[in-house]
Amino acid sequence: MVLYQEYPPCPALAPYLACLWTCMVPAQTQVSTHRVLPDNCIDILWHDGDPHGSVAGMMSHAITVPFSRPARIIAVRFKPGAAAHFFPIPLDALTDLHPALNDLWEPGAAARFADALWSRPLTDLQALAAIEQLLLQRLREAAPRAGLVDAAVHAIERSHGAIRIEALATTLGVSRQHLASQFRARVGLPAKLFARVCRFQHASAAIRNTSAPDLAALALAAGYYDQPHMVHEFRALSGSAPLTFAPA
Repeated sequence: MVLYQEYPPCPALAPYLACLWTCMVPAQTQVSTHRVLPDNCIDILWHDGDPHGSVAGMMSHAITVPFSRPARIIAVRFKPGAAAHFFPIPLDALTDLHPALNDLWEPGAAARFADALWSRPLTDLQALAAIEQLLLQRLREAAPRAGLVDAAVHAIERSHGAIRIEALATTLGVSRQHLASQFRARVGLPAKLFARVCRFQHASAAIRNTSAPDLAALALAAGYYDQPHMVHEFRALSGSAPLTFAPA
């Protein structure tokens, strides 16, 4: 049995983190793979088999992740757009990739933290507290960021992805091209794809929470042109049809 648990961040990191999380895969676990859906978030994972850490960049489609057993994972999940405060590179360079943390932070930083994290036995809560202290330190050292992309992210999320990017750029007082380049670098996905993932998340949640979903009506309510459009988007982003998300 895979043991997965999420934890809320401390108040100082709440604007930046969706959660911290842990995962334990016991040796006797039968599950060998796990499907991960795009969620518009970037994660840092510390794995007992890869102690220096790695980054899960933004995802443009679902992936299947193999489980090695036994395994212990300690991780942090950033809110959309917030990882830019902690990495000195354009985040679209990480899309659909899992680079080593050593390659993204200054020389030695990831290794030094890994030594502190793994050199002595720590409970999950102790390890997560150490990660929070690391992120708070990096946040203090980070350069301030402009609020344009934050405003765009919030507007897209509020609309559940049902917003035209050109209209959003006009509302924010910038050109579509300027918003597109800033958004892609700061968030890690093109704004249009980010909105598609938001819409998929909203629609799939509605299907999960409905005992007998009317897919045609749900598609229109979620901002799709029609049911075939929703089916196409679900297959493109998750690899599955909408009804696979319905309650059993």
